[in-house]
Amino acid sequence: MDENLKIYNEVRTVPTEAKRSITGGRLKGKTEINPMWRIKTLTDQFGPCGIGWYYEVTKQWLEPSGNEVAAFVNINLYIKVAGEWSKPISGVGGAMFVENQKSGAYVSDECYKMATTDAISVACKQLGIGADVYWDADKTKYTDPAQPTENDRKRLEPVFSELKRIGYSANSVCKTYKIASVYDLSDLQIKDFLQKTKNMPDKEAG
Repeated sequence: MDENLKIYNEVRTVPTEAKRSITGGRLKGKTEINPMWRIKTLTDQFGPCGIGWYYEVTKQWLEPSGNEVAAFVNINLYIKVAGEWSKPISGVGGAMFVENQKSGAYVSDECYKMATTDAISVACKQLGIGADVYWDADKTKYTDPAQPTENDRKRLEPVFSELKRIGYSANSVCKTYKIASVYDLSDLQIKDFLQKTKNMPDKEAG
């Protein structure tokens, strides 16, 4: 068992200088990990990129939602252990391409780069990289969840409205996005959900 956790235990702790507290917005109170620390950790554990580890982009796509557009990237991460390459370790990431701001629509020419960085972080998470940060932040079914705020309810109003219209449960959304509560949906996931359901038929009257 200890051997199985060898990599996990060696990469789980994030040094203070690689962490930054998020002080505003929807993620206020969470901790951001410097993406270069993940690259350094992969290199330290497995060797230089392209020799001891590498990733391949398997899909890039845009998802429009109203006047905004989100960019998504799927990757497979590979690591070499004891001279053998691993099976693919998948990761999906997202970032905004077109975002409505007070000054008007903002178009990011780095959306795919940011989405790729996000996808790498998801794949690294499965190896235990930065696990202590995620362990502290993660909610489980045994965690006493905080009561949703009024802002939470307003943010999720379109989702609940769509669920009622198509006759789906909130639990189905949680299973789809692998989250503990519908209130854990990110803004990108909300937009993705609304985009996927907008053409679905109304629930038949019983």
